[in-house]
Amino acid sequence: MFRDTIPGLDGIFKTDTDSPKVVLVSGPPGSLKTSFCYDIMTKHLSDSEDFGVYLTLEEEKDSQIKNMKDLGVDLVSNMHISDLTDLREIDDIIEEEGTDYVEFIEDLLKNFREEKGEKFTIFALDSLGALYSLMEDRHNMRKRMFSFFKLLRDLNLHCFVVMERSSGGEANLLGDEGFLVDGVINLGIDRKSGKLTRYIQVEKMRACNHNMEKHALEVGENGLNILGPLFE
Repeated sequence: MFRDTIPGLDGIFKTDTDSPKVVLVSGPPGSLKTSFCYDIMTKHLSDSEDFGVYLTLEEEKDSQIKNMKDLGVDLVSNMHISDLTDLREIDDIIEEEGTDYVEFIEDLLKNFREEKGEKFTIFALDSLGALYSLMEDRHNMRKRMFSFFKLLRDLNLHCFVVMERSSGGEANLLGDEGFLVDGVINLGIDRKSGKLTRYIQVEKMRACNHNMEKHALEVGENGLNILGPLFE
């Protein structure tokens, strides 16, 4: 999934990952979380017959697509992009008090599995915080998320889950996300070197040999590029 996608990422991942994997992509605003997920998914899918789904709960899909084109990320026909409007239209659902958006997302993924079969291999949710804000019933949220992540694995998907994270903060909102997932990729903004530098750091990735140092991250003509390690 990771190797042979974003230039420079092979310097971080010594071995690649197998599905299923649920990976948190966390960081503060402006750290390129959405761009990272889009870029790695489109580069992987461009050389594959696989199918991917990107679900954004943060903004409309047309705005997301425009932003990615402005960054030089080429979108591909085998990646479906949905937003909150699409989610509300599933089976003509009308939003009302108590709407179970986790269940909607689960139904969406099951429908794509039935339609695309084993070709449906990649899913991204943007973002976890937005999903939490839509959940009317906050009782047993940890249990709900455990079950949700289990479904993602049962569908044998590579999953990216975007999550806002304060600079230097831990990878959690409820407190358990960092333990429930298989990997944590932190995208941050370094301010110690006299200038602002974006970076990527793989803090956790089960069953994978990877570098844990911070690596500089920049926007190039054709999407993202990962440079060498940042030295403290």
